[in-house]
Amino acid sequence: MEKKQQKSTNRKRNTTKKTIKEEQEVVEKKSIDKQKTVAVANKKTTFNLLEVIIIMIITAIFGILIGSGVVYFTGGKVIKGVSAGNGDLDELVSTYNQLLTDYYEKVDKEKLVEAGIKGMLEYLDDPYSTYMDVDTANTFNEEVEGSFVGMGVEISRQETGEVKIVTIFENSPAEKSGFKVGDIFVKVGDKDVDKLTTVEISKLIKGKIGTSVNITIKRDGKEKTIKLVRNKVDIPSVSSKVINYNKNKIGYIRIKIFAKNTADQFSKELKKLMPEKVDSLILDVRGNNGGYLTTVTEIASNFLTNKQAIYQLETKEVVRKVYATGSSKIDLDVAVLIDKGSASASEILAAALNENNKSLLIGTTTYGKGTVQKAYSLSSGATVKYTIQSWLTAKGNKIDRKGIKPTIEVKLSDKYAKDPNDENDNQLQTALKELSK
Repeated sequence: MEKKQQKSTNRKRNTTKKTIKEEQEVVEKKSIDKQKTVAVANKKTTFNLLEVIIIMIITAIFGILIGSGVVYFTGGKVIKGVSAGNGDLDELVSTYNQLLTDYYEKVDKEKLVEAGIKGMLEYLDDPYSTYMDVDTANTFNEEVEGSFVGMGVEISRQETGEVKIVTIFENSPAEKSGFKVGDIFVKVGDKDVDKLTTVEISKLIKGKIGTSVNITIKRDGKEKTIKLVRNKVDIPSVSSKVINYNKNKIGYIRIKIFAKNTADQFSKELKKLMPEKVDSLILDVRGNNGGYLTTVTEIASNFLTNKQAIYQLETKEVVRKVYATGSSKIDLDVAVLIDKGSASASEILAAALNENNKSLLIGTTTYGKGTVQKAYSLSSGATVKYTIQSWLTAKGNKIDRKGIKPTIEVKLSDKYAKDPNDENDNQLQTALKELSK
């Protein structure tokens, strides 16, 4: 019996560690691997139900502060967010105070509270109910908001050790200030960057809208100092192009994440394609691990009418359907590219188009994320998120831990991994071939 309990405990700990690691990998993916310079975006303080975020790893609504206006007095100390007269919570606070007062070594108050929160979440034994510290929450918030205050570039540390600008976002402060791709960072303010990580460089660039910082770069072997005025930057999450295939013009739209501003970006890219008189469309959500429910609802509504359900939400055995918001739809054949990295909102879009319009799903089975998380921003700036609902496809199918199988299964070729281009992308080529029939 004791061994079973120990295994259960270890499994919970490993699950929690894995979840935290996954969330950290999201931050590292954006802040280190892709080397983005980011700053904290303004948070919303309230959201309605439909603004609940669905994502595989990074899911949240930044809502009201936990414990706002409620305090509990005990032992001469004030604990926020605890109601007086609740016996269970009395014991929790009493234990907290006893440890602070009597434990033989010094106890960090913030760490103790953090451990208590993590313990409660660990008890749920749910990989999607987690605690995010301030830095993780801030970076996560920027990703799902789709914007940040800063410079508007992607930077990368080269093999030589130099930190170079590899991408400049359109209409960004960096573009307006005269920075160019290939510029090498030398200083931010009066601080040399040669021994700093790209994350540390990012923090130096962060600031409030309208403030400025001098950035020294090296271009063509010469140093140059440019004054950067910080401003809001929209993170590009949608891109498009027209692909000519067997005398057909096929529109291709890539969606990286379902951030708050992704639906607007999708509409703009769609408007670019329509004058080209494309014959069909490919939506690529490979590697897209989700985002806002409202965003995927807006995007799916381009292809469905308001009489068609996009998905269903199940809360304590009560199920309600969520319908498209449009009165008309785009009358084009659509293929959706999916893979193991397509999760939650990506799965909603794929299933909705497949079940309602018989759109082709091409690639490999999706991740299988069929639950919805809600999160609250704590007064410390950290965030707690936990599962509140499960979602089903338009026809009521549950995909959690199962994923969505493609109509046509195609594993991405090793050739593409070695040389990523459209010709070597056999999943894309299959979609082009099928839509050209």
